[in-house]
Amino acid sequence: MIEMMMVVALMALLAGIGGGLYKGTMEGMLVKKAARDFYLAARYARMLAVESQRPCRIELDRANNSFAVVSEQINEQTGEVETLAVKNYYAKTVKFADGIRFEDVQIFSNDSDGEASPEEQIQSILFFPNGTVQASVVQIGDGKTHYTAGIYPSTGRVKIYFGQAENIESQVIDLDQMR
Repeated sequence: MIEMMMVVALMALLAGIGGGLYKGTMEGMLVKKAARDFYLAARYARMLAVESQRPCRIELDRANNSFAVVSEQINEQTGEVETLAVKNYYAKTVKFADGIRFEDVQIFSNDSDGEASPEEQIQSILFFPNGTVQASVVQIGDGKTHYTAGIYPSTGRVKIYFGQAENIESQVIDLDQMR
């Protein structure tokens, strides 16, 4: 009987350890998926801006932990410009899984030196028809696992890094200071 109880206790211990490892791995994978979704949306937003020759944005909704690719289109009936979320096979509004959020968002303005105002930070990253973009650093995580997307202004390139935003440079280069 004692041997049987020891086997059951050992199995329970192993199951508990395995379950804990699975839960941690699953949470990390959800953060990685959220970062990958953001990466793909940023690449698509750049491509859409270049192809349509109209500015395109990624709107960040920090309150709802979601984001969407947004484009301006002309309404053929009224002739007015409308802002619409892009919904197709390649882009849709993405809502993060529970516990995953935008932990840090830094969007640098192209019009002035330094960072954009806090209101702009929450709203959008602008992609231009010439392939450039507002320099941005976006950290996505769940408090334990962090992925950071760096979006570089001159090329529109998006790169995902494992880790926190404080370790990533925005790579905003002032060509006048390089002389």
